[in-house]
Amino acid sequence: LLLSTGTGSEVQRPLATVVVGGLITSTILTLLVIPALYKWFAVKVEPEI
Repeated sequence: LLLSTGTGSEVQRPLATVVVGGLITSTILTLLVIPALYKWFAVKVEPEI
């Protein structure tokens, strides 16, 4: 949809841009940002001896 040039593509292009942007953003958040935040805020429990 984003790269199409056929009939009606000028109407669907803005929607496709938002969808592709959301997919890229959610992928980056899921794979990089959320695990980094989890590691940063995780409570470190030291084993008792």
